[in-house]
Amino acid sequence: MKELDKHALIETACQDLLTYGVWDGRKRMKYLLRKYVLRRKAAPEDTIFWPTGLLAAGLWHCRQEMKREQAGTVMIDLVLEAYYDRWFGRGCPILWLDDLLAGETLLDIYEDYRAAGGDNGIVHAKNCERYRQAIEQLAVYSFIYPVNETGSFPYREDQDRNRIFVDSVGLACPFLYRYGVFCGRQEAMEQSVKQIVNFLAYGMDASTGLPYHGYSIADDCKYGIIGWGRAVGWLLRGMTGCMTTEYGRVRLEDSCIRTVDAALAFQRRDGAFCWQLQAVEGPADTSATGMICVALKQGIKLGILQEEKYERALQSGVAFIEKCTREGRVYQCSGECEGFGQYPQRYGAYPWALGTALML
Repeated sequence: MKELDKHALIETACQDLLTYGVWDGRKRMKYLLRKYVLRRKAAPEDTIFWPTGLLAAGLWHCRQEMKREQAGTVMIDLVLEAYYDRWFGRGCPILWLDDLLAGETLLDIYEDYRAAGGDNGIVHAKNCERYRQAIEQLAVYSFIYPVNETGSFPYREDQDRNRIFVDSVGLACPFLYRYGVFCGRQEAMEQSVKQIVNFLAYGMDASTGLPYHGYSIADDCKYGIIGWGRAVGWLLRGMTGCMTTEYGRVRLEDSCIRTVDAALAFQRRDGAFCWQLQAVEGPADTSATGMICVALKQGIKLGILQEEKYERALQSGVAFIEKCTREGRVYQCSGECEGFGQYPQRYGAYPWALGTALML
């Protein structure tokens, strides 16, 4: 990203990290009315839900780049500290599998503190234990999370355990794998790789090499559409996040290359990937483009994607995202998915495009 654009994106991401998904008084009253008066099911407020998890990851990436360039990181440090302090202050509630994504940046921050041997601008002697305990809480949540008969995570623990969404691969696996590496917990690494191996076995389209949105073991059926852009992004995010050591690389490298090649077959001339990859004459999607490009960047860095075509695809994708960036926001991003086969054709500027753009 161009330096001027990146600076504006960082400012917007800092604002969004502390405000996105935060309830106002009216929304809080509606929740209380629905839950306690009407006695109906109601989702609680979640301040570390996956969109802000992506923003945190993007800001941390920028923070580390700025640190290497000896640029100031105070604003990012303060915002990340405030983001996690708010969650700590509420007792670290873990409401959904999605919350594990925010655990990745927690691990980044804590590992950086340990490597620095002291205060790193966010963690210091007085609060380091809170970070360590929060990481452990997230890990325990994943260890006791329900699974189906093959050991895969359902997207929601109170829903049909046989319906597996690819989202879970990108949301949970990178944190769980990195936790296993950091703490020497082989079972965590095995559990994360198992999610991916199972999805590759049960959730892929043999013709295109692209994922369906999900599958069910119970009725031996695949669900959603083939090649939903963010589904490809979630799968590749999970795969590249679990190949940082030999254990994951041996088990996933070949499949990752095949999946990347399958996706690149549908990259448009302008560098974009569409909301559904095969719908190349349909709307482009900066969130799908960003997630796939971040996976390309990580695969190249790990030495897994070695051919020049991967670098060209990455550069082309980044150029498209830059064209969609203005006034600190990334536009042409598809709205939030509502379930299998429910992909609203609303396009705008959402955190899931902004967070990934910051990682490029």
